[in-house]
Amino acid sequence: MSIKEFICHHYRHFNAAVVKDASQAYVDHLDAGGQMLVTLAGAMSTAELGLSLAEMIRQDKVHAISCTGANLEEDVFNLVAHDYYERIPEYRQLSAEQERDLADRGMNRVTDTCIPEEEAFRRIEKPIMDLWRRAEESGERFFPYEYFYELLRSGVLEESYQIDPKDSWLMAAMEKNLPIFTPGWEDSTLANIFVARNYEGKLNSLLSVRSGLEAMDHLIRWYLSSNKEHSIGFFQIGGGIAGDFPICVVPLIHQDLSDPCRYWGYFCQISDSTTSYGSYSGAVPNEKITWGKIEIDTPRFVIESDATIVAPLMFAYILDW
Repeated sequence: MSIKEFICHHYRHFNAAVVKDASQAYVDHLDAGGQMLVTLAGAMSTAELGLSLAEMIRQDKVHAISCTGANLEEDVFNLVAHDYYERIPEYRQLSAEQERDLADRGMNRVTDTCIPEEEAFRRIEKPIMDLWRRAEESGERFFPYEYFYELLRSGVLEESYQIDPKDSWLMAAMEKNLPIFTPGWEDSTLANIFVARNYEGKLNSLLSVRSGLEAMDHLIRWYLSSNKEHSIGFFQIGGGIAGDFPICVVPLIHQDLSDPCRYWGYFCQISDSTTSYGSYSGAVPNEKITWGKIEIDTPRFVIESDATIVAPLMFAYILDW
């Protein structure tokens, strides 16, 4: 029995049925000529979502990504420092003293997984500093993802790969040249390093990395261009800025530009946020109708579960594994 067959046979009711229905609606949206934007919040890259997301990208099941700066960089950290990560199954029982010991060893904990500072952050810092400095000297400006694409294309990290690069979702995105929108990039390790090096005078321009406002402008242009030929769906993993930022592009186009465009043609969110009308991340999809983001007939789903469990299952269904 394939994973898709297993889901179809066993996932018949309640939250499980939504997993099946949302997966099939994703397939139907693509089969009708639609495209899909996927958003990544939380620590999906450290959770190694690339094991399934990379193949989704390669098979043209994903056409754009919005993600936090952490997810953007942590996929590359995993690519070059995987063997140095430490998994801590008993993370719920750690004392403050044990947490302090991890910090002293340079092990940055994300739930049950520790990212090694020296092997991950510092291994990336020099080659990406070279790219920042080169852009600064030439007066060029790029989005965060464009620097990462150049870093991967250059081959400078290849000898440090510790996983099969086919399991890196960013590598797959680079090969497909997908646009990646990264709102709030400042909230990431490499962005902190970028600002620190400017503060120290080792770099001399904060402007060589394009801003979140420019990312919204880029998103408008991508949406209008793609939407001419395709209905675009919205697949949201988690909440927060990775999802709240891109979904606003449709009301922006309608209300602030007074331009015609189609609403988001599909909506699904995997979230463990408590359903609440006082929370953007926990609001039910119908609320998005009032904000001009989706239409009355937009297929819409909320799956209340852990994305690290649900997203790979949905991707397997969509890939017909």
